[in-house]
This record gives sequence, C-alpha cells and structure tokens, in this order.
Amino acid sequence: MGLRAALMIPAGLYPCLQTWSCSHAPVYLGDLALLPGRGRAEGTMSIHIVALGSECPGGVGSGEEAAGQGQVQGSLLWSYLGHGARELDPTSTTPSRHPLNPAFMEYQSRVFGDVRVMVRDCPSWDLLDSDWASVRSVLEQADIVVIKYSVNDKIAFQQVRNGYAPRLRPLLRHWGMPVILVAVGARLNDEGPPCTCPLCASDWSSCVPHGEGLQLSRDLGATYLELPSLNNFFVGRYFGSVLEYFMIQCLKQKAKERPDKRRGHRFNEPRPPHLDQPARLPPVRVEESSFSQDLQWLLERGVQFADVVFYAGDSGKELGWAHAAVLCAISPYFRQLLVGRQAWERPMSRCACRERDGPHSLLSTWDGGLDDLPRPDGHLPGPLSRLVVKDPLLCLCLWETLMFLYRGAWEWEYLEEAIAEKLKNPLAVAQLMERIRSFIGREKAPRDTPTPRSQQGPQTLGNLFNSPLYSDVIFMVQGNVLPAHRAVLVARCDVMAAMFSGKYAEARSRVVPIHGVSSDTFLAFLEYLYTDTCCPASVLQAMAVLVCAEMYQVKRLQHLCEVCVCAYLQSMPSRELASTSISVIRLLRRAKCHNADQLYVWLLHFIANNYLIFSHKPDFLELSEEEREQVERLRWPSRGYLQELSEYQQRRRQLRKSRCSIM
Repeated sequence: MGLRAALMIPAGLYPCLQTWSCSHAPVYLGDLALLPGRGRAEGTMSIHIVALGSECPGGVGSGEEAAGQGQVQGSLLWSYLGHGARELDPTSTTPSRHPLNPAFMEYQSRVFGDVRVMVRDCPSWDLLDSDWASVRSVLEQADIVVIKYSVNDKIAFQQVRNGYAPRLRPLLRHWGMPVILVAVGARLNDEGPPCTCPLCASDWSSCVPHGEGLQLSRDLGATYLELPSLNNFFVGRYFGSVLEYFMIQCLKQKAKERPDKRRGHRFNEPRPPHLDQPARLPPVRVEESSFSQDLQWLLERGVQFADVVFYAGDSGKELGWAHAAVLCAISPYFRQLLVGRQAWERPMSRCACRERDGPHSLLSTWDGGLDDLPRPDGHLPGPLSRLVVKDPLLCLCLWETLMFLYRGAWEWEYLEEAIAEKLKNPLAVAQLMERIRSFIGREKAPRDTPTPRSQQGPQTLGNLFNSPLYSDVIFMVQGNVLPAHRAVLVARCDVMAAMFSGKYAEARSRVVPIHGVSSDTFLAFLEYLYTDTCCPASVLQAMAVLVCAEMYQVKRLQHLCEVCVCAYLQSMPSRELASTSISVIRLLRRAKCHNADQLYVWLLHFIANNYLIFSHKPDFLELSEEEREQVERLRWPSRGYLQELSEYQQRRRQLRKSRCSIM
C-alpha cells in the first residue's frame, strides 16, 4: 500500500507517469515531439529548479559548508540527475556557490537530449534568514520548486511549517509555479522494522505523520510525495516521474511564449484591437439588522403600547410592563396563559401553569377588575392583562428574562451571566434557567449554545404576521383587511410610531385606511416589519416595495429592494435584456425620485455597461444631459475601441483584396 498511497499527485496525473532508469535520459514519446528546438540551431531551452530543505535528519548548520557540499552530492536532485549532473565550474569537483546568495549550491545537467536543467539547492533553512531579498530573487527565477524534509526530523519539519511556509506561501501562489513537497525516510518503530505505511501512528511523537505532511502540501498548493529511501528505484520511478511531468509542462509553456518563426509571414497582418473588460458595477450596501434592538427599545420605552403588567405575588408591587403580542409570539407558555381568556367566564383567579409545574406555579392571571388598573402617562386606552409572578427568583430577574425574550430568546450565555450577577447563587441560577426554558418550550440541553440570530430573532414574530391573534389595528388596503399589532409597528417603523402615538386619527381608530399602495405591496412591507426579510417576486414589485419603504422611511428595506432590483437585472441575459418590456430608464427616474441613491448610481453604470442595448431603445432619449454625459464616459465598449475595430476591419478587407488580386 505504502508507495502508491504515499504518492499524492494532482488528479489525472498518475496515468501519464512512466518509469525511467536514472542512468538513461528519460523520454516522453508523445510529448517530446511537441518540444521546440530539437535538432535545430535555435538554441537549447533551460529549466530552473530551486530546491529547499534537507532530506537528512538534523539538517545542515550555517557553518557546515563542507558537510553541505557533500550532502548536496547525495541529495534527491543530485541522485535523480545521476551521472549527467555536473557543477558550473568545470575545474571544481564539488557544486559551486551562488554568486549572489552563498546559501545555494549550483549544478546543472541535461535532460531530453538538449534541455539544460539548472539546479540551485539550499539544504539549510537557517541560511535563508541571512538575506531574504536575494532568496526572493532566486525563487522568482525558478520554474519548479522542490521542498524536502526528513520524516524522522520532526523539529525541523515544525520549523519549516511554522516559520518558513507562511513566508513562502504568498510568493508561490503569486508566481504560480509548480511545487513538489518530498518526505524522505522510513518512520522509526521500536517494536519492529521501519514502517512505510503513512497511516502508522506508532511513532508520531518523534516522526512526522503522513497527515501533517499532506496538510502542509495543501497549504502550499504542492504535490506531495513520500520516498522511503533515495535509491534509484524510488527516485527514478516516483520522484522522477512527477518532476519530468512538470518539466514537460514548463517546456510547453515556454514554447507558447516563444514566437514561431514558421509563421513569420503573418506578422504583417493587422492585429485586432484589445477590448478591456467592462467596469465593475458599484456595490449596493445594506445596513446590519436592527431587529433585536428594535424590540429591546419596545420593552424599554414602548410602555405606551403595553397591555400586560406584572406584579409580585408576595407584595403586590408592580414589576414591569410588556406586550401580549410579543410574549405570545415568542413563548408558548404565555400563549397558553393569555390567549382565549374571557372575562365573564373566569371571574376568579386561575393558574395556567399548574398542570405543567405542579404546586410550584410561576405565574397566574386575574380576569376581573382590569379596567381600574393605574396606567402610565400617555397610555392608550384598551384592555390590560395582569400577571402575578409567584416565583421569587423570577421576581428578582423578571427584567433580564423579558429582555432575553424580546431580543429573540437566543442569547443564552448573556442571560445566564446577567442572572448569575444578580442572584450570586449557582443553584438558584440553574433553577431559574430551567424555568425560563419552559417559557419558550425548549428542553434542557447539556450546553445552551447561542442559536444564530437568523434562526431565532426575526422568526419569533413571524407567527403574528397577518394574524388576528392579539391584533389591535386593521389596515384597509384596496378593500382587503390586513390585521396588525401596534407594538410591532411602532418598534420597527418610526413613521408608524409617530402615527399611532401622536394626535392623529390613526391613534384613536382601530381601522386605518391606506391609499396609494397596492395590497400586495403593503403586505410585503408588513412582512418585512415582522420577519426582517424581503423577497419580491419581480423587478416591478421590488420597486413598488421600495417606494412604500421610502414613504414610511424604512431605510434598510429600501436598500434590500435596491439589491433585489440589481440582482434581477444582472441575471438577465443580453437577449432578454434587449427584448424585455421593463424600462430601465424609467427605473432610473423612479430611483432618483424616491431617494434610492445607490440604485440610481448602479443603474447608470448598468446602462453604460450595456450601451449597445439601451442606446437603441426609444426611452434612451429620456436621459438628462448630465446623465447622458456620464453614460457616454462610462460606456462599454468605448468609442475608441469601436473606431479601432472599424479600422481593423477595413485593413482586413484591403489585405484580402490585395491577396485576391495577386492570386
């Protein structure tokens, strides 16, 4: 299993790899014919390989020059090049130093007959710290990078992974050169012979596991190899196959970049003009959701619209005010406690949680005598519900509990911290947390991890959307009845808050007529107020909701509609955009009229990027002079490109006529 499993190469690479002997020049029969310059006087091609790291445990110190030279002669690349390897200096018997960076040993050889391979090998990572700028210059000239390490030297591997790999990663990704990561050596095993299995975990404390080497190769974008030893079989069959594959790819790339002399007679042909990419459309930004903050404001300052009052069971002291619609939407416990009460059926007190909690009831309600309750200044007339809190722990932490429920009932950690700070008793905190879980119908979990706001926050009021449950206002839109709740409306919309709290007719009336807006549009507007989401079905509906949002000054909804309009238009193909009945110019006029500045700028760029489509439509003349100047300045393709294209086509026609006359 070992060798095939340890050879981690790109997909589709292994079938094209073949076996060569190190003493013979390797040949690709199919790819060799594609290489330029073979047997011609054009000059030979060269490949530059940079090798980093040592295959031997312990590496090479910065002062061990002689040992480094001997190690290079027995290294992986020297073994692969075999007898053909020779140093740059013919009079020297050892590899020579790089003139600019002595950390690198240089030697060269020939493969594929006349392709020169230049190798620059640095066996010690510590030597790279002396002059990092020159190391960058050497790496920039490389066609292939080979990184080596010993599986029996875990300390050196960790140094490479933590210290040098983060510095090399951006350079390798920027230059896009192929990288080969080679792990050399067999993992030690005290109980038996050395193990070559990459899944063996008997020596992970002293050796580099297969998974860590594979992860490093993924971080560097490299091809990963494991070689048990540096004999001719492993070096030639596995490492040589991968290296020669990348050398073939480099030669092909260089052949494409070199001008082809056989096509010299075509150099006189005119070149087509270069067409730049269209300008990027400006982004349309949307504010962060303020759903939780709006409901928190409702609890703190929306007492004027509250219809539930809490009292302490032992002292009768008023504890706070709340809103029945919000409590019933968030908690099934309060829904059981408050919904369906009839004052004339139950004049006596009752405990709705007796069946659930036994004798230790938490809350109870009285249905009689509600009209004589004291109300805060400015409180609107209407029925009130009185709840008596019988649990002493809940009396102490009622405000924290209500704040938790109003913010969506998902911030469990913050609730537990607030309760613990107030009670100073871990046992009491655990008891109260269990009772709060019963409020929202959540079973006890080993760990109360906070649920994402997108799953718990806005969805809590979704049950009340277009529902008559605890509805205290009705909108009449085009003859349709749309029930709503004042508490939610004033928390989510400033215009609604002023309308229902001021000296307006809407503040004293249960039925509110809406004019100038369709029922579908206003229903979509209400859906956003309850769920914090907006999903219009078309461009026209998105624009209608945008106008309604601008009317009621809900900026975030307006920006969401802008995003929807941009997404719908951008998804249209050119043919549909040319034949659609939607007038983008009129959308531009409406965006400017209703203060949709982001959409206005985006549509101007969109018209400019599709100039050839919109310039032929009749409504293009409706653009103002300033808008037309801006579109002409941003238009794609530009006037200069169209003029160059016309001249190119004219030269092509003239050249074709001249060739026909010669023939």
